[in-house]
Amino acid sequence: MSAPRNNAIQQILSKRFRILLTGDPEGVPPWLADVAASDQPGLYLPDEAPWIAHGDMATLVGGIRALLMQALHPGSLTGVMQHSRYKDEPLGRLSGTIRWLTMTTFASTAAVSGEADRVNTMHQRVKGTYQDSEGKTVPYRAADPDLLRWVHIAFMDSFLRCHQLYSTRALPGGADEYIRLWSQSVIPLGLTEVPMSEDELLAEIDRYRPELIVNDATREVISFIKNPPLPKTSLPAYHFLFKAALASLPREYQDMIGLGHPSLRIIQPITRNLLTLIRLAIGPETPIEEAAIERLHRAGVMKDGKIIRRPC
Repeated sequence: MSAPRNNAIQQILSKRFRILLTGDPEGVPPWLADVAASDQPGLYLPDEAPWIAHGDMATLVGGIRALLMQALHPGSLTGVMQHSRYKDEPLGRLSGTIRWLTMTTFASTAAVSGEADRVNTMHQRVKGTYQDSEGKTVPYRAADPDLLRWVHIAFMDSFLRCHQLYSTRALPGGADEYIRLWSQSVIPLGLTEVPMSEDELLAEIDRYRPELIVNDATREVISFIKNPPLPKTSLPAYHFLFKAALASLPREYQDMIGLGHPSLRIIQPITRNLLTLIRLAIGPETPIEEAAIERLHRAGVMKDGKIIRRPC
């Protein structure tokens, strides 16, 4: 008698969870059909580092961390403040980010190309000026390679570090392989000069350090990231995940943000347990990954759940 009841509870919690992440009233990702479509392989396979990292619950922390890192660069910060309705539609911006991440990781190459076209078109409209760390007025476009590169490395470093800290799943090939493979994701965006190893990633982050600042606008956006208008039932878990994201940042960035220095030694095991609990609560189903695997079977890349060939 208890199993069906537990399954029903999981279905309710799973639907609420996916409504929160996708903005769809039924909890069905609007991009699910695009991931399932065609008989083509995609950029990644189920045994590769980007697939494993982006299918893991640790991405819940990685996404928050990426937003915090992006907010430290006045160019990406100004783009968000001037060209998005993040205050009016916070879940809309979240679902847009999730769409790009999941499409690029799990969809076919044709769908990835289409998603890149959508993002590139959107980027053409995002332009203006911002005040840099020296107080100079700087023109920007979202499509500028230097700004795109910062967004890319902020996302990549965040998902990598949070997976290393808060997931129990190993990344095949480690950090270098994740960075090398994920570099393919931004080629359709026109970005080809990106880090290809962990050493290169760390060096590139250091190169951007003089450009990072915290001003009133930064604090406003970070305050919003810390206290978004989520359902009250979701806020306790979110607030802890925010602390986990903050704890994962280098001490220098924590100092800049000015919200304290949460103890990683304490937060790490609690976060792992919390993410495990969330997964148990919503159930093991992963519709996006399941749709992608079905497509790989049709493409002749997988058979009986196993990879039988690797696309060239």
